[in-house]
Amino acid sequence: MMELVWVGTAYLVGLISSRLSFPPLVGYLAAGYILHAFGVESAQTLTHLADIGIELLLFTVGLKIKLRSLLRQEVLSVGGWHLFVVTGVAGIVFLLQGEQTAGGLILGASLAFSSTVLAIKVLDDNGELSTLHGRDVLSILILQDVVAIVLLAFADGRQPSYWAFALLLLPMLRPLAHRLLTISQADELKLLLGVSLALAGGLSAQNVGVSPDLGALLMGVMLAAHPQIDDLSDKLWSLKEVFLVAFFLQIGLTGLPNYDQVLHALGLLGMLPLQGILFFGLFLMAGLRARTAFISSLALMTYSEFALITTGAIVKANLLSPEWNSTIALAVAGSLAVAAPLNRYSHELFSWCEPFLIRFEKKSWHPDRLPESIGVAEWLVVGMGRTGQAAYLALHQREKRVVGLDADPTVLESLLAEGRRVIYGDAEDPELWSGLPLERVKGILLTLPEFDARCSAVRQLRKRGYKGQIGTICFDPEEQQQLGQLGADFMIQPLVEAGNQLARHILGDKFEF
Repeated sequence: MMELVWVGTAYLVGLISSRLSFPPLVGYLAAGYILHAFGVESAQTLTHLADIGIELLLFTVGLKIKLRSLLRQEVLSVGGWHLFVVTGVAGIVFLLQGEQTAGGLILGASLAFSSTVLAIKVLDDNGELSTLHGRDVLSILILQDVVAIVLLAFADGRQPSYWAFALLLLPMLRPLAHRLLTISQADELKLLLGVSLALAGGLSAQNVGVSPDLGALLMGVMLAAHPQIDDLSDKLWSLKEVFLVAFFLQIGLTGLPNYDQVLHALGLLGMLPLQGILFFGLFLMAGLRARTAFISSLALMTYSEFALITTGAIVKANLLSPEWNSTIALAVAGSLAVAAPLNRYSHELFSWCEPFLIRFEKKSWHPDRLPESIGVAEWLVVGMGRTGQAAYLALHQREKRVVGLDADPTVLESLLAEGRRVIYGDAEDPELWSGLPLERVKGILLTLPEFDARCSAVRQLRKRGYKGQIGTICFDPEEQQQLGQLGADFMIQPLVEAGNQLARHILGDKFEF
């Protein structure tokens, strides 16, 4: 019965939160407070489910850890300096207030962490996960997560046994773990393997006196290099989210915040703009353009779910008073509620602030810099996925002067190695279209998968006065109508065209591209 009450209340309040354009996480915390107000208490079952959620979270973090991505200049300089500054300021504040400095330093570091869940969702919804700034944000989040694990191990207060060093031997089991994942062809088997390894890592670490979260992370790192790791990570993502609902409910069930806790939480929310400004300045110092720095800073301008986890560990170790649990819970929920709408309109917000913000850009070269020339190209293909590459090859085979454009550095690197003429550029960036010399260009093909990105590109091209042809893809009549109104000359529905070509082939019709 209690399980139904927990899950049902979390769903209903989470649904209301989502309909109000807030992250469901805000609703889960509110659901915990509501249940507590009605006299519902936490239970061992809920605590156990919450622990599983945290272990799955750390396991999925481990799956994404790649040393090469963490050692890039932007990641180390921006992520490292931000952690150092916020932690140092927090330590000084706690020292002046007479609180325990060690607990304040750990809490300060945890407040420097950004919400992985919200940032990834925002970037994914905007189709920016694979862009240059999307990769920078993701790498900084992973760096923060790694630091969080170290803090959890320190704050846990346990005395590890000598057997704890055996955890360092986990990488030796990598061939076996990789083999198990390879032979697990069925989706449910991959999911079960991931859960089993996460729980096994947590149990192993716990038995040697180390935080189970660290064991789950090491298990994830052990699998990180497997070619199917993205598939496994995607499958675990939703399951991990379900278990983490128990963690957020548990926070709310500990009790309603008092007046002082609410004031402290509001004070922490008031500090968020300063964190955003710090991120923006550090990104600019790393050489990124103002637009990229602004969008990346907004994505990182939140408090992390890890702050809740580390605060719980600090309180258990008696490094801070229990009241901080409710304060940090409110601050995290409030930061997500504020950040969600801001990130939804990040591009529009930058357009308003652009005249002021671009004054702070450095003039040094960086891969984020916009292209200034496309040579003698007469055709431009925007979005070098499978559809874009097919269009590029079709034009190239007809000896047309064609250039491809994409915002994914990995895609560009691969295509350049194959001898393709491609350049970096974000189609949603107005500066791209205002700066590119398009006088020679007869036609532009937009093969971007995101509808908003295609609309933005068509709008910007016509706004700057481009008179050539614009062709694009669409997936339903509504998209076709809107793209046509914005100025696209022709639209093709890929699935409809595939059906037409199949019919022509089976009937033996002869046709040419």
